[in-house]
Amino acid sequence: MYRLIASDIDDTLLHDDLTISDRNRQAIHAAVERGVIITLATGRMFPSAQKVARSLQLNVPLITYQGSKVKNLLDEQTLYERTVPPEVAAEVFRYAEKHKLHLQIYHDDFLYALEDNEKIRRYAMVQHVDYRIVRDFSRFFEQPLTKMLIIDEPGRLEEIAAEWRELFGDRAYVTKSKPEYLEVLHPEGTKGSALKYLASRFGIDMSEVIALGDSWNDHDMIEIAGLGVAMGNAVDTLKAIADYIAPTNNEDGVAHVIEKFVLRNRT
Repeated sequence: MYRLIASDIDDTLLHDDLTISDRNRQAIHAAVERGVIITLATGRMFPSAQKVARSLQLNVPLITYQGSKVKNLLDEQTLYERTVPPEVAAEVFRYAEKHKLHLQIYHDDFLYALEDNEKIRRYAMVQHVDYRIVRDFSRFFEQPLTKMLIIDEPGRLEEIAAEWRELFGDRAYVTKSKPEYLEVLHPEGTKGSALKYLASRFGIDMSEVIALGDSWNDHDMIEIAGLGVAMGNAVDTLKAIADYIAPTNNEDGVAHVIEKFVLRNRT
């Protein structure tokens, strides 16, 4: 029996128009009524994930920033947090400045950038978050950063990702949540690490966990869950390691999985 479900938000729970379907809502509520814990596991900031969770009437800790922070929905207590190692952050700052990259940083649940451009405006609109523009990043050199994110062309980011993985090795987690988003986090700032923590906190074995996702940043979460689910619209590398491939996000794949593996197996 599955007791904990962790679902990604974008391109998994949400349709492409960024809405939650009635079928997905009904399936989630039915599972919760049967005692299943349902949480969100997302690269989004906590304030953004919090809005989605409240719309679903969930009252659980949320896995946010790719797993760098697990935080209670209501009292906003941080339960688990991993920040970018300072020496890695310094290298990212230098690299972004040298190559004139659009860099966003996340500190204390706020989003910061150097320029108010189309990239950050679009990001903030989709995520439903505010952002702050600063003259330079020097004030953050000694501050704990939850994550760092570059927005650029997918091809360019593939080259940078390969370079950074070789440069940072096991000092950082380098991943992509979308083709145009490249993210740098603590090596334990992953959805898999956070999901393990959360399952342990609830006394749930990983064999009793379902994880659903669609992108590169979902890999370790899908691998360690008892049932790792890739959406029909997922990247091929995720489908290759998944236990089950669900319908797409636009076809209510989350509801399909809950109905098939949870609701039909409970009385």
